Amino acid sequence: MASNDAPPETPTEWWRVDTATLHARKQELEILKRQADAEQNAILAEINSRGVRGCSGHSTLAALIFEDFLVTDKEASARADRVLALHPGPAIGGDPEPPLAPLTAQAAAEGAIGGSQIDAIIRTLARIPSSVPEEDVRAGEAILVELARRAGPRQIARAGRRLLDELDPDGKEPRNEDPKDTRPELRFVRHRDGTLGLKGTLDLETYARLKSDLDPMAKPHKAIDGVRDSRSQDERYGDAFTDYVRLKTTSRNLPGQAGEATHILVTMSYEDLIRDIGEAHLDLVGPISATDARILACDARVRPGVLGTAGEPLDIGRSKRTVSLAQKYALTIRDGGCAFPGCDMPVPRCTAHHIVFWRHHGETKIDNLVLLCTKHHRLIHHSEWKVQIAQDGLPEFTPPAYLDPTGTPRRNTMHLRA
Repeated sequence: MASNDAPPETPTEWWRVDTATLHARKQELEILKRQADAEQNAILAEINSRGVRGCSGHSTLAALIFEDFLVTDKEASARADRVLALHPGPAIGGDPEPPLAPLTAQAAAEGAIGGSQIDAIIRTLARIPSSVPEEDVRAGEAILVELARRAGPRQIARAGRRLLDELDPDGKEPRNEDPKDTRPELRFVRHRDGTLGLKGTLDLETYARLKSDLDPMAKPHKAIDGVRDSRSQDERYGDAFTDYVRLKTTSRNLPGQAGEATHILVTMSYEDLIRDIGEAHLDLVGPISATDARILACDARVRPGVLGTAGEPLDIGRSKRTVSLAQKYALTIRDGGCAFPGCDMPVPRCTAHHIVFWRHHGETKIDNLVLLCTKHHRLIHHSEWKVQIAQDGLPEFTPPAYLDPTGTPRRNTMHLRA
């Protein structure tokens, strides 16, 4: 029988192992996989240097990978590009062609970074003009590699754009195409995976009005220390539309229900709310988890309807967990946006999270609140990440032990605070 201190001998015994060991082992295996990939890439680079056709009969390295590993054309091409970028090319009448990313190759061999992180670095380096001095290129690569040891492809790409801005600031102009004039339609869609959406077609005037409203809200965030907004244009407009709906439905100038601004009704039993079990019912949507109900209620125009065991309303319109306008201003000044380390979401796309959960008698006061975007709000509710307010009054986050056994607190340095 496997103990809780060591990995089991067979995969069928993983159910016997404690959660901490599972987390530790999955991290170890990720490093081993990356090291194995790096070793295989080195072998493929050696085959390439000797001549792929002579060693295998294939015309290109991508063709060898496609045939021998039974992968798609796209994956074969991507893996071949990675090999060629990380290792010297064949010597043709002289010295071997130097690799595009030698420092990246070293980190990959350690198992410190993986495929998508490597690709993000390679894409940046490939766009640097040949006129840039080699020492500047290597200095930029060193920055990206060091970042990759603790960050994902998206953050690497954002830092890469900052590097390119310094070395080659020219960019492409966006294309604007005129839409077709047609009859407006709008459908609310519920996808098979449970996600919700909209599908519609707008007339020219409505399109122009909506786009005029959303354009200022969908602009990229202001660069902080030279780091640009990493969101795609579609993501920016998605965030802008979400904020647009929130602003419109909370306006007192719009028609509401019983003379009030639009509210969302969340109904669940008092016992489920306290015991963190069961599900709630979100008006106009349907059943949602108790956790999702609490996330919504942390800071939103959500009216919780807590029911007794017989279904009778006990508390409609309870507002103790909703932050005041003054508190929101104070959080804006202190946090500057999502406070989670490495996140650049601005204040309008964040909500106030209770550090000590409201159901655990946490108070709605500044030293028990922190601004979080939707993604990191959900992460805090569902994971072992911890957040606290430090002695200097700023929020700091402690990662799970399997990510950082030292338990060193982390802070967000992406926002300029007032």
